[in-house]
Amino acid sequence: MDVHEQPGERAKRVMTHGRRDNRGMADEDVRDLTMRRPDGRTVAWTESGAGTPVLRIPGTPGCRWAIRGDRTPWHERELRMITTERPGFGASTTLPGRGYAEHAHDLAALLDHLGLDSVPVIGTSGGAPHLLAFAALHPDRVLAATVLVGAAPVDEDEVAAMIALNAQAHQMVRVDDLEGLRTLLGPVRQAILADPLAGIRDVMAHAPEEDQQIMDDAVWQRALARGLREALESGLDGWLDETIAVIRPWADFDVADVLTSVTWWHGQGDRNVPLSAARRLVDKLPTATLHVWAEAGHLTPYKREGEILDELLARAAAG
Repeated sequence: MDVHEQPGERAKRVMTHGRRDNRGMADEDVRDLTMRRPDGRTVAWTESGAGTPVLRIPGTPGCRWAIRGDRTPWHERELRMITTERPGFGASTTLPGRGYAEHAHDLAALLDHLGLDSVPVIGTSGGAPHLLAFAALHPDRVLAATVLVGAAPVDEDEVAAMIALNAQAHQMVRVDDLEGLRTLLGPVRQAILADPLAGIRDVMAHAPEEDQQIMDDAVWQRALARGLREALESGLDGWLDETIAVIRPWADFDVADVLTSVTWWHGQGDRNVPLSAARRLVDKLPTATLHVWAEAGHLTPYKREGEILDELLARAAAG
């Protein structure tokens, strides 16, 4: 494995950060890293902190910089947060036609590179099926898993309840109109790159009130802008590949093979992923528990980070 890291560089970048108020902090505590896979692809990730490792799989469109602006919950718990990036987003090489197994193997290789046997894992929104694939295909690498407002297969009658962009994407992929999908997502990508906050507000125009309130948070806004620009500047293909994979049948792993302890948190009013779809998927997971936040939407986990982490870490420690 050809790793882009000079001798002694790891020692310098793994540094201890004392507890302090990190609200709205700059990104000096974040290390931006890459490695090379045997097929020549670059896989990128970031790390923040130097304590207990936790693997994070961000939502869609997301990247290694899809991290909290206010990292207080991470520092208070002395965590080493490893935020991954999927093919085609940010600095990670595109992999046309990918499903979930490819990134699951990338995650296992990343843990090998970092010298980590098994870790707690969090997957958010579009990152959920990637987490489940990782747990199914590499069960010995996941101590415990948490899914936040995770993507799930939806029925026809649920599509109409979704935000407009997701509903339109589902309709196009289901009739194999991939050029139509490109035409749909291309202008959205351009709008997000031009003004990330305005672009995401347009996409989330009919999201619940709690989501609207979170989008008003200045620290959340700054982190969102950094993450979205980094995710999408390299092109549209990563988002296209991911959208197709989420909507088509998840054929390269079986959710019944996910034997790791899973806690799934979902908002009752989530319009990105209807709660009914999440319930169906959780029912298929052998060891999963669903927790529903009343009057909550797709962005609610941002406000609940502390309790989410405490619950995950407790299960990981219990083995």
